[in-house]
Amino acid sequence: MPVLAKDIMVTDFDTIDQDEPIETAIKMIFRGKIRDTGDKTTSLMVIDDKKAFVGIITMFDILYHLRPGILNFGISAEELSWSGRIKMCKAELIKKRVRQVMSSEIVGALPDEHMMLLLDRMVRNKYHRLPVIHNDKPIGIVYISDIYFHLFARDGIVNRRKDE
Repeated sequence: MPVLAKDIMVTDFDTIDQDEPIETAIKMIFRGKIRDTGDKTTSLMVIDDKKAFVGIITMFDILYHLRPGILNFGISAEELSWSGRIKMCKAELIKKRVRQVMSSEIVGALPDEHMMLLLDRMVRNKYHRLPVIHNDKPIGIVYISDIYFHLFARDGIVNRRKDE
């Protein structure tokens, strides 16, 4: 029997409106849910006022935007004096909204796509997660760790108990 995105997707995920302050996203990710695999969620699905999916914001996105912009112009982090700069960077980041930091060019999945198609897409593009979208709305998310868990723990290759 084929395993589809809808069979392995996480449906208990957090969303955040694109107009929320970035500080809200930081707090939500910091308190991320622990999934069945034992992994902590480090991303939020971003929605608009109609609850349509518009992107994802991850811990990586936030940390990327924390960095001083000058680093994007070929300056090495080693060349900068960091005294007081981190506090400044945090103050600038906190002024932003989710829409300014999120990743919006996201490849998603459909509920009826086969798990191996998702795995191939994720491995080829080095994605850690794929949102599952139906009628422009997020209905779930498939994490690479969930595919790994499904392939090896659920089929008995690996026992979940530490003492076995």
